[in-house]
Amino acid sequence: MNYLVGDIGNTNIHIGVFDQGILLCSGRISTDTRRMPDEYGLTVTNMLEHKKVDLKDIEGACLCSVVPPLTNVMEQMCLDYFGVTPIVVNPGTKTGVRILYDNPWDVGSDRVVDALATLHLYGGPAIIVDFGTATVFDAVSQNGDYLGGAIAPGISIAAESLHKATSQLRRVGINRPKSAIGRNSVASLQSGLFLGYLSLVEGMVKRFKQELGEESKVIATGGFAELISKETSSIDIANADLTLLGLQMVYDMNKPNAAF
Repeated sequence: MNYLVGDIGNTNIHIGVFDQGILLCSGRISTDTRRMPDEYGLTVTNMLEHKKVDLKDIEGACLCSVVPPLTNVMEQMCLDYFGVTPIVVNPGTKTGVRILYDNPWDVGSDRVVDALATLHLYGGPAIIVDFGTATVFDAVSQNGDYLGGAIAPGISIAAESLHKATSQLRRVGINRPKSAIGRNSVASLQSGLFLGYLSLVEGMVKRFKQELGEESKVIATGGFAELISKETSSIDIANADLTLLGLQMVYDMNKPNAAF
């Protein structure tokens, strides 16, 4: 039995299809709150057919969303195009992760899903760094509790803000500069963005370990996980599909006739 999972983020929607716990394929589409269920349905089905997925084999779905206006849109898309009512992750969804945030409803469902996947794949204590629209740091205890975290502007937001809020600074690609001291505007921007965020990650990981324990594993996920993790020893593992794997686990725990 195949099932669809979707991580609805502020910048893009990460889609995956699983078969018996194995990720068959994945892809990303742009987030746009103006789009209707039919528009997303056509986009998703075309993408999956291109990846050789038989749509008739999809018998379930699981979603997490940090974009409330799109949650119902994607639910309707699943119903109209795949004939399934998706499990939508919220604080009442069975995950096995105890949330110790002051208000559990304030925690993004993707953060809980990431914590679940991390605990099952790597164990605790662990620090999760999600390089998305925001750069999010999460702490998970040895006992499997979600403790909380920190949220910083994402590297793409920072780059776009510099461009929009200044008269002479241009848009630049996020790449490693040849040196910290830039000799032109592009190199200077890349130094500040790339190396600055590298230092942000290293500094926050160091502070988290002081509170959580030096033995904590550090797992990176999100769009810039691979790029950043190659440049620092602070990150132990990069897994761009961490959220999808967590959604697969949530689906198995909450599907009809689940054994959990």
